[in-house]
Amino acid sequence: MEESITANGLDFAGAVKQAFSLEKQDIKSYSPLTLAYLGDAVYELVIRTMLVEKANMQVNKLHQKASSHVKASAQKDMIFAVLDLLTEEELSVYKRGRNAKSFTSAKNATVGDYRIATGFEALIGYLYLLGKTDRILELVKIGMECRESGKSLEKKAVESE
Repeated sequence: MEESITANGLDFAGAVKQAFSLEKQDIKSYSPLTLAYLGDAVYELVIRTMLVEKANMQVNKLHQKASSHVKASAQKDMIFAVLDLLTEEELSVYKRGRNAKSFTSAKNATVGDYRIATGFEALIGYLYLLGKTDRILELVKIGMECRESGKSLEKKAVESE
């Protein structure tokens, strides 16, 4: 796996905490929706970075491509692709996020897809706060490869619930 984003030997989240003198928090105290809020941004940054590095194109085309990867149904596919690879702790975070009662919903997604995507985002946020950039990239890469190959993922996920 490629080298993680680092500054002064810290992962990106650690560097942010150090630069702004943020106190260490108990990650288990964060609500799953807070983790999803952060995970959404981290996942979007991974996707945007990947797209920009693959091709220099018009911003509206980049936005369209990014949107196809970050919409709820795409995130559902991502988590379904990696469910069997998650540790017990990661699976627990995903389920907490998926089962969290959100007062918002996606305008172009089913409630089920939105909740599953929220679980995926919570997992990404959790891993980010732990400084596990390599793990985030590993899971996203596997998920992207499965989506691109067109493997059927939904059946596997239903069986694992």
